[in-house]
Amino acid sequence: MTVHLSSLDTEARIILNVGGTRFETFKSTLKKLPATRLSKLTEQLSSYDPILNEYFFDRHPGVFSQVLNYYRTGKLHYPTNVCGPLFEDELSYWGLQREDVEPCCWMTYTKHRSTQETLQILDSLELDTLRSSKDDIVKKFGWEDNLDYVQGRLPKYKKVMMIVWQIFEEPRSSTVAKVITVISIFFILVSILSFVLQTVSLFRIIEIDFVTVYINSTSTDRTPTLNTQQVHPAFEVVEWICNAWFIFEILVRFIVSPNKKDFCKSVLNIIDFLATFWFYCTYALSKLNVNDNEALDLLSTIRIMRLFKLFNHHPGLKVIITSMQYSSSVLWLLIFFVLIAVAIFASLIYYAERMTTKKSDDNMFTSIPDALWFNIITMSTIGYGDLYPKTMLGMIVGAVSTVAGLLIIDLPMPIILETFANFYTHLRARSKLPKTRRKIGPVEQPRRKQIGSTLTGGGQGGQLPHNPSHQNLKMIAQSAKSSVFTAKTMINNNILSSVA
Repeated sequence: MTVHLSSLDTEARIILNVGGTRFETFKSTLKKLPATRLSKLTEQLSSYDPILNEYFFDRHPGVFSQVLNYYRTGKLHYPTNVCGPLFEDELSYWGLQREDVEPCCWMTYTKHRSTQETLQILDSLELDTLRSSKDDIVKKFGWEDNLDYVQGRLPKYKKVMMIVWQIFEEPRSSTVAKVITVISIFFILVSILSFVLQTVSLFRIIEIDFVTVYINSTSTDRTPTLNTQQVHPAFEVVEWICNAWFIFEILVRFIVSPNKKDFCKSVLNIIDFLATFWFYCTYALSKLNVNDNEALDLLSTIRIMRLFKLFNHHPGLKVIITSMQYSSSVLWLLIFFVLIAVAIFASLIYYAERMTTKKSDDNMFTSIPDALWFNIITMSTIGYGDLYPKTMLGMIVGAVSTVAGLLIIDLPMPIILETFANFYTHLRARSKLPKTRRKIGPVEQPRRKQIGSTLTGGGQGGQLPHNPSHQNLKMIAQSAKSSVFTAKTMINNNILSSVA
């Protein structure tokens, strides 16, 4: 039996060649999603091949299979063998919305967004920058549109500013920059060590006064009394040398800074300035015989915060701080729940001990603030033991507060650890990548070649005009396809009849 292919079935189907893979579907299927690229296919497009009677698109065939399935079933799934940005680009090309992805694939599809955000943050931190190029430094200073720079006649003082800035701000850019970094770290550590050792009695000079004491009416004795404790003069010399370097460093960095406003807003620069300023302020107040030295020493502890400057020299330390910043919402939520739990259990244990204690003197929780302190050290698993419940009900409340504290504090920790692991993993991966990548130019869209005058009749614009020769060529292609399909059908029928 011979089966003939009707012209209606041929016109109802359409062939799409995407990246060398041919797909065949019905035209009505592509009309299900209007205002998309596939719903607007016409034979006048440059992507149409009249000889093969197909549309060719130089796109990813794996993604297109899911796109075509979306037209057929109305459900868009994410292919697991492609990257998220590639999938987004393909959806944008075919005129589809990324919000159409099914919920089952949404988590897998959006994972690349957190990766891109992480990479952007690492780029802003400039953790893997060894040495900035001249053009990058000029952009930081905002001189890229300067006429002198365009003409190659940049003044010498600007060149010196660029060199000095790179020495002080990029520790790994040159040998001189590494030496300056080592000197800066040395003075920071010496200053902090000097501040710590000043509190040791071994390094203090004790001034003793002798007081005359009358033993009786006829005899006296001289008794030594402690007057003051002075810091050894060597520590003062060390402090002056260290702070001389600090004031020199901060002045030079301020002078060569590309943006003075951002420099003054930096937290590390503010700490460095306050620590240096407070040293000179303390020295001036001591010369004015200000007696409240203990309060001055308390404020002098800001110099220990200079240790945060070491974070600029180690990428891992920067990653820790960045992870804490981007986990701040979780940390604040943790603190909020801990405070609520502390307040609730403090009230419970206070009234539990108050109701069940026979003697009021046996109750250690005389007020709710005392119970607050007990619950803070209990929920944080410190447990000093200065306060503790003595009744059975109070012990039960204390045990419940301990378990609640463990759950509240430990549950958000994996989120913070995951954030740090995400940053650190990408940092290590980027350190192994080449610093420069090959640049690929934009893809030029192919234009349809003009067919000879015998076929086109002088068509314009690189498109095949509607003329009799064009229609004949199309009919020949369709008839050839129909004959092939008819031959295959006859062979299959002959095989089936022989088997029967």
